[in-house]
Amino acid sequence: MHPEASKLETATLAGIPLVNSSPRDAALEVCRLASSQRGPAGSSFHLVNAYTLALASDDPGYADMLRTSTANFPDGKPLTWWKIADGRRLQQIRGPRLFEDVMDLGRVNGVRHYLLGSANETLDLLEKNLRQRYPGVQIVGKYSPPFREMSNQEVRDQDRRIQASGAEIVWVGLGTPKQDWEVTRLAKSLPVLSIAVGAAFDFSAGTKRTAPHWMAQLSLEWLYRLLSEPRRLWRRYLVGNAVFLLFVIKNRTNRSSVSK
Repeated sequence: MHPEASKLETATLAGIPLVNSSPRDAALEVCRLASSQRGPAGSSFHLVNAYTLALASDDPGYADMLRTSTANFPDGKPLTWWKIADGRRLQQIRGPRLFEDVMDLGRVNGVRHYLLGSANETLDLLEKNLRQRYPGVQIVGKYSPPFREMSNQEVRDQDRRIQASGAEIVWVGLGTPKQDWEVTRLAKSLPVLSIAVGAAFDFSAGTKRTAPHWMAQLSLEWLYRLLSEPRRLWRRYLVGNAVFLLFVIKNRTNRSSVSK
């Protein structure tokens, strides 16, 4: 992990370091780092779930990217079922909540935000909703990149717009794993704090609905999203959760063998 994130307690799961803190403390730390960002390079943050860990187990490059990021937040509920130390469990830090908490708490120090990803219509709704919910929030720019691969010139133009905006945090909603690679690239190219935030744009814009409270209480948010978008999300939840479950079983088996 990046030394600037040392104030956050971490634990390792499937070889990936994960922050173990309350959602509010995580948001406060993001705001602190955004306000203290210095130097030619930036910081990268990722929201990690079972699917992310499944990708990391199959792609050494992706796993190394997560291991060397500034911080990884345990977004998926299954990750919180795993005991990390002294019988404790990871605390879930959901992307949509982190996004809105930082928008709220960042107003104290005037943190400047840039929204990167999704469609123009969604970004317009998102900015409107955020300004209504958090008067005084500083959203200094937004951009919906093309769905195709961008040319080198387009990437340079995008980065120039971000830098000219004076943004301190760039929120990236491009889908996993594309958004993870992008925040890593941004952190190497610009003095910004970049966060891969998943579907938070859609939830805050109101273009997608979150799971009912009773489903969230039963840790069934993943099922709600799967039923809402089965064609797009079946691999993420069915394959990702299965791979994570196999990891848990294997790890427990190894622990039992060692204890004997």
